[in-house]
Amino acid sequence: MAYAPVAATLGYVLSPDRRSVLMVHRNARPSDHAFGKYNGLGGKMEPDEDLAACMIREIREEAGIEVTSLRLRGTLSWPGFGDNREGWFGFVFLIDGWQGTPLDSNPEGTLEWVPIARLLAGELPMWEGDRLWLPMVFDDDPRPFHGVEPFDGLEVIADGWAFTRI
Repeated sequence: MAYAPVAATLGYVLSPDRRSVLMVHRNARPSDHAFGKYNGLGGKMEPDEDLAACMIREIREEAGIEVTSLRLRGTLSWPGFGDNREGWFGFVFLIDGWQGTPLDSNPEGTLEWVPIARLLAGELPMWEGDRLWLPMVFDDDPRPFHGVEPFDGLEVIADGWAFTRI
């Protein structure tokens, strides 16, 4: 069977002082597969979009702000992820320029400015594998990273992880 994952973007919006990042605390819908977890902002690409257009649209929809600068930090393959084990392929961005006032919440949950140090220390509930690649989103290494994080539906398969700089 061919690998035909869902293409998606995931963005981390930096605060003006670059010490915090805007996260969604997915606490709006108890039926959400990520209920209770913190995550960056983003979602599925539309058929007529490029990566940047998708990321800009998702940030506008989920945070109510306009992106003025973004950097691709890496890619992630999540084979087997999803309710139907469809697999996802994510493009991870750092949003380092934006205009407007972020929303307080969206249909997925509460938006919160989280200190990057707290995020990287693993103090928040999040997807298990995020702790492995999030440091590469915020570090000074200009090289993008790529990671593979296999899932069986919504459960991480821990022994299949692989992350590298490219």
